[in-house]
Amino acid sequence: MAQTEDPRERLRVRQPIPTPVPAYLPSAGSPLAVDKGLYNSIQTAPRLLIEEFTIPVRSGRAWNVPAGAIVQISTPEGPQVGDLNIWNRHNPRERFWASRTRQLHATHVSTYDRLWSCLPYMRPMATIIRDSLSWYGHDEHGGRVHDLLGTRCDPYINTVLSGEQYDFHCHSNLTRAVLPWGLCEADVHDVINLFQITGLDDAGRYFMNPCPAQKGDHIEFLAEQDLLMALSTCPGGDLSKWGFGGIDSVEVLECCRPLHVKVFQLEDKSFLEKNGWKPAAVANYTRMHGIQSPEGEGKR
Repeated sequence: MAQTEDPRERLRVRQPIPTPVPAYLPSAGSPLAVDKGLYNSIQTAPRLLIEEFTIPVRSGRAWNVPAGAIVQISTPEGPQVGDLNIWNRHNPRERFWASRTRQLHATHVSTYDRLWSCLPYMRPMATIIRDSLSWYGHDEHGGRVHDLLGTRCDPYINTVLSGEQYDFHCHSNLTRAVLPWGLCEADVHDVINLFQITGLDDAGRYFMNPCPAQKGDHIEFLAEQDLLMALSTCPGGDLSKWGFGGIDSVEVLECCRPLHVKVFQLEDKSFLEKNGWKPAAVANYTRMHGIQSPEGEGKR
């Protein structure tokens, strides 16, 4: 009796195929097509410091960012991961959408990439205008920096995995941070993991490698609309000794460092307008959703 061919064998000997084309590519004039000259000029224009603070280890803080302002987040004492949430300042239903940002740009973002908001708004919230770790590329495991693959650590999965109660995960830090702004735990959402190295192994499993940031490394964003930002200093610190259930150990605590935040406005208040910049506009979809033919296009 003839032996049935194992289809997996064909996969093993399959010839290499061309690199796939990205699903989302910018067209001329598209919000994906960042004017690099404009954003370079914004990044180098004279600026005024309007707010500055340090977020202690295993803590969190939220703050207001006017449209057109520049936010700098840095690692003043060395490697430390930070989990960032973003909302429209006037409407917290509009918030950062990590998965769509990942589709539009990449699993890990850097200079000229944008952080996009959720439906039905679908517009840039902030644009990265400087990244001191843009040189990093990828490590020997394929890990990259400024992660959109994963999300925040939280006390619920910690309890599931370890059986222990711990109240200072990034989810908890962000929850406490937004309470004074009238938000609650339900408003906390998927984050961008700043300064964090992550990737997928050969089996597609998520991994984290130690943070490569050194003293003074930083990332800068231009606010494309009025924002509320909230940042957690991850209780795993630089992730060199991370492990659910052992987060509150002295060994892991020694890997934790503060993060520093500065908010700037451009010295010339008319600079943005003179150079053609405008706050991001909401997507212009009519929101009909097929209401005129609710059973589908074939039922007209």
